[in-house]
Amino acid sequence: MVYLFLANGLEEVEALLPLDILRRGGVDITTVAVGGGDAVVGSHAIRIGADIPDTLFRDSRPEAVILPGGMPGAENLAASRTVETALRVTAAAGGLLCAICAAPMVLGKYGYLTGKRATCFPGFEDRLIGASVAGERVVRDGKVITAAGMGVAMAFGLEILRALRGSDVAERVRRTILAD
Repeated sequence: MVYLFLANGLEEVEALLPLDILRRGGVDITTVAVGGGDAVVGSHAIRIGADIPDTLFRDSRPEAVILPGGMPGAENLAASRTVETALRVTAAAGGLLCAICAAPMVLGKYGYLTGKRATCFPGFEDRLIGASVAGERVVRDGKVITAAGMGVAMAFGLEILRALRGSDVAERVRRTILAD
């Protein structure tokens, strides 16, 4: 199972575009609302319903965790014990840790960027603790995928799909949504 964590103040497109791409690619993905409710409100006042509240997260072997950025969404993710637990169990299970925009700072906070190349929204580089900061739009280094911001949400979603289901599936989805 793949989990996409949603927190109040997130950048809506950074959550919904990768979610759509992964579902088109046949990935079993669950959205999780941080804060105990069943919905969040994004940084542009768009309400997004989640599949489950964070109080119901119980997976001990997630295939991947995805963290959208936006402010204060990324800070809300960083403050969540459930997100911290999800990252820990996912890393221990050999799953993917994926974050976009400001959210790679969450991976930095918990030590998952040490020795990794990573990218983020400009101005958050100092919060990528332990990373070699790359100026690229999307960076995959082993089991960590990071992206710079909303404008690359499609490429971020396709890279996660590629890592989870292979290049053929990612290319098929890319063609069907007329990317590029």
